[in-house]
Amino acid sequence: MNKKIINKYTSDNQASNLPDYQQCYQHFKWPSVTTQLNIAYQAIDSHLNTSNENKIALRWLGKQNQCVDFTYRDLAEQTSRFASVLNTLGLESGSRIFSLAGRLPLLYIAALGTLKAGCVFTPLFSAFGPEPIRSRMEIGEANVLVTTMSLYRKKVAKWWQELPHLKAILLIDGAGVLDDGCYALSKLMENANAGLPCVKTSPDDMALLHFTSGTTGKPKGVVHVHQAVVAHKSSAYYALDLHATDIYWCTADPGWVTGTTYGIIAPLCLGATMIVDEAEFEVERWYQILDQQQVNVWYSAPTAIRMLMKAGNEIRTKYDLSHLRFIASVGEPLNPEAVVWSERVLGLPFHDNWWQTETGAIMIANYASMPIKPGAMGLPLPGIEAGIVKRTNKESEQATLEVLSEANQIGELALKQGWPSMFRGYLHQNEKYQHCFTQGWYLSGDLAYRDEQGYYWFVGRADDLIKSSGHLIGPFEVESALMEHEDVIEVGVIGIPDDIAGEVVKAYVTLKSGVIPSEQLQKQLKGFARKKLGAAVAPKEIVFRQNLPKTRSGKIMRRLLKARELGLPQGDISTLESDEQ
Repeated sequence: MNKKIINKYTSDNQASNLPDYQQCYQHFKWPSVTTQLNIAYQAIDSHLNTSNENKIALRWLGKQNQCVDFTYRDLAEQTSRFASVLNTLGLESGSRIFSLAGRLPLLYIAALGTLKAGCVFTPLFSAFGPEPIRSRMEIGEANVLVTTMSLYRKKVAKWWQELPHLKAILLIDGAGVLDDGCYALSKLMENANAGLPCVKTSPDDMALLHFTSGTTGKPKGVVHVHQAVVAHKSSAYYALDLHATDIYWCTADPGWVTGTTYGIIAPLCLGATMIVDEAEFEVERWYQILDQQQVNVWYSAPTAIRMLMKAGNEIRTKYDLSHLRFIASVGEPLNPEAVVWSERVLGLPFHDNWWQTETGAIMIANYASMPIKPGAMGLPLPGIEAGIVKRTNKESEQATLEVLSEANQIGELALKQGWPSMFRGYLHQNEKYQHCFTQGWYLSGDLAYRDEQGYYWFVGRADDLIKSSGHLIGPFEVESALMEHEDVIEVGVIGIPDDIAGEVVKAYVTLKSGVIPSEQLQKQLKGFARKKLGAAVAPKEIVFRQNLPKTRSGKIMRRLLKARELGLPQGDISTLESDEQ
């Protein structure tokens, strides 16, 4: 979409209370937290003995059209029971509790109960294959895994006892005779203490461990502390315009950071009623939920929005969406056409926002109180100082930054250190963590620019990470899995554009001498990768190449693979050794 359309759209949709943003931004101060603070207490127990106590906190919609409600009092009791189960199993504060499950009530209870017990919660995406699951549990030194019977049998049973730190498997639907070390969670919950008080934790105690992919190595464990809840709550209020009176639906899976931060913690801290749908995306079902549950605030992702657009506009006319007052998107840049479409078809524009696993909460957003520029990330949240920077002396240990002050200059998006949800480390990778900061700025790795009005615009990643359906996929992890196949000698992985997912994974494969390329082998490699990595991470396309472009030191040039794939300039190839295109 060109700038004429963007400017016209902006001028036609001026918000009357824009000065509210400027006033709030200039005078905002983060509350100082120096005493005890626990995320679970803020999300659940703080509502006890208030008008929210008997209010619906979580409404669960099952695949078979079940509907189960949990009040704030119910969640307080159930999360205490889960914390009591951990105590009974001998788990101490700081223990690592991992989850691997779909959107089931006990997953949400386990997440909050873990924090209530003073333990560390780590969600895993249930569509991962065995290898991504195992690598993350090894790096994170998992003590307990909460999962289902089906996922346990398919992805965990064969190897979990090889992990030295793993003490127990809690099976959400466990029943009958179970493997040694496995427990039926529901049965344990029945005899647990529903009145167990929340453990008193300090603001800097580790609370959440999220994993994000790396380009050249294993996944990174991103450490967040209990103080992050200050930003969780504040950002939901400012960026999502979320209030206690709202019915709120975040469609993100809890296996990802958005599904934890804004699908569990933030809405409960604000006293809202949140909708949880067990089923996967289906156009008519989503419209039905928005209609029947009278959703006020809806937080979704560009992939899902594009699928709604693809389904056409006629289906939307069957449903009453008059209760919707604010809709937002996250995960990857939302294309401008989607904003204009939602205004026309849904009656509201989608408000895009930007943040990362490392930032812990929304940093830049299009507010309800400001005009939207379709395609822009928006303006920094109160309490957040953003900037566009350029790294200088990159090869030196004394690397410095130049802050680009003029509008429309492309550089790296950076944030001034110090906000409450800023990550406190990469687990066991302190050097990599320290490399993220220079001269008091956190360097995001995202390229962007700031326009004349201060709006930030995403340009692309500065590294090779692939963003598919809002999830970051590390090419190294995919390459490593394919390299385990007996016929493969070399692999290069890139992301290529996709109308629905944004990007999908494409793999260039060099076969061992004597192995003949074939369509059958392509299918076999795809299946091999899906079994190891899961469908969400495995390549959607595989092509064979006799040689891959490499530097003289032998490093595969993913940048060059992508340039050739997309017909872009190849740039500096002075370090390239000969290859066949």
